[in-house]
Amino acid sequence: MSEKTKDFIFKTWIIISTVIVFTVVIYIFGYIFKNGIGSINLEFIFSDPKGMPIGSEGGVFPAIVGSLFLMLIACIFASILAISTSIYTVFYCRSKRIESIIHLIVQSMAGIPSIVLGLFGYTLLVLHLRLGRSLLSGGITLGIMIFPYIEVRVEKTLREVDKAIIGSSYALGVSKAHTISKLILPLCKADIISAITMAGGFAMGASAPIILTAAVIFAPIPKSLFAPVMALPFHLYILTGEGISLEKAYGTALVLIMILLIINITSVVLNMKRRDDR
Repeated sequence: MSEKTKDFIFKTWIIISTVIVFTVVIYIFGYIFKNGIGSINLEFIFSDPKGMPIGSEGGVFPAIVGSLFLMLIACIFASILAISTSIYTVFYCRSKRIESIIHLIVQSMAGIPSIVLGLFGYTLLVLHLRLGRSLLSGGITLGIMIFPYIEVRVEKTLREVDKAIIGSSYALGVSKAHTISKLILPLCKADIISAITMAGGFAMGASAPIILTAAVIFAPIPKSLFAPVMALPFHLYILTGEGISLEKAYGTALVLIMILLIINITSVVLNMKRRDDR
């Protein structure tokens, strides 16, 4: 087989795969939009679930707020751990063995099923640490889930910083800590925020980790970190699993997709802004 034939087959395969992916994504979004748009109005977005069984009437406002709070706590918790781990691995770790162990742990965490993380969070946070089924327990559990994603992205970003810039800073007598905090992190700020934003969207769409740690069928807007919450993925699971209202389920799914779409677009814009700055 000639090189031209191989190249043609490869390009054709890429184009077909891209078209299939885009077609599936557009079909899913269009199907949910078609079935859920009828439920979307101001009352649905800004009111509490009502009816008997709960959720058959009313809206999803507590679930929207609960999902945003869970995402915020998860991003804060995961970012602190991920950025610290990345900085240590790139700038302070001098042992290849320790670096390999860190990468192995991160990769292993990335492969843990989300329901197993939920069980871990329930056992450690809810039972042993007595945090209860709460906003804090769910946020930390989601933070553990998205930690590997942020760590890998941030570490890659830090390694791509021009070594000449770092060397020049050291040559001027600037300490490593000051170089990292005042030079390297500002240079990587857009990429880091983009990674955190994308991971936050991933956390918001997850239901398994919060089933046992945070989410309940009905709860008001949480006023404490130790209060249980409603969340859009869990509310959607209840509406469909219990057969309460398929129409409200499609509306909930559409709200969730729109929020995730806004989050992902924000992440893409931040990446584009960084490229333009370069």
